[in-house]
Amino acid sequence: MQCHEIDYEVLGSEMQIVEIELDPGETVVAEAGAMSYMEEDIQFEAKMGDGSEPNQGMLGKLMGAGKRMLTGESLFMTHFTNHGNTQRRVAFAAPYPGKILSIDMAKIGGTLTCQKDAFLCAAHGTKIGIAFQRKLGVGFFGGEGFIMQKVDGDGMAFLHAGGHVVKKRLEGQTLRVDTGCLVAFTTGVEYDIQQAGNMKSMFFGGEGFFLATLRGHGTVLLQSLPFSRMANRILANAPSAGGSKKGEGSLLGGLANLMEQ
Repeated sequence: MQCHEIDYEVLGSEMQIVEIELDPGETVVAEAGAMSYMEEDIQFEAKMGDGSEPNQGMLGKLMGAGKRMLTGESLFMTHFTNHGNTQRRVAFAAPYPGKILSIDMAKIGGTLTCQKDAFLCAAHGTKIGIAFQRKLGVGFFGGEGFIMQKVDGDGMAFLHAGGHVVKKRLEGQTLRVDTGCLVAFTTGVEYDIQQAGNMKSMFFGGEGFFLATLRGHGTVLLQSLPFSRMANRILANAPSAGGSKKGEGSLLGGLANLMEQ
């Protein structure tokens, strides 16, 4: 199925939002809860599936929904369609600080493998599935990188990455990455999990026990601030977890303590 041709504009710097302009009859598909605002004439409907296979039966839709459950995503995806007679806009916001990546799927070969929480929205006709990693080591030790999403199509797709985004082009080289820092990679790149180092480095190096290893020919997208890393740092410094209070020792910290009392 050919994807709808949509126009878009990415707004903001660190807390970005993407505005998508829909012609009459055009549709964009998004993860549940990603929409920020929409203009009149745009109607949305939660559907079981991405709509890339309109003749798919109920059994196929249930199987697709079951696969989405494995990635931790909602069973349903939301379809936003312009039912008016003029162009209208709908916007989708990133869930935490970072960048929204606009990917022209036709220019990268039509297939992209990404982290399960990286997908934000895409033109109708884009197929969003899952990509199991074949090797046993990836399954047990890959963490965030075990079950990944597979995006197929020839239109625009939008991903979200935390912090700053780095693009690496592999021409047969090998790149070792923290599993949480991997956002996506194109066809031609092989993904595996390998031991981070010797026992001393694994336990005391602070980089985890295993690293993602990517090799081959293709493009790799990396993020500087995985959500899991940010969440762990917040929890580690929360008073309930034994950490210090935010702003403690500063003027604002003293005011906050007085207000709590």
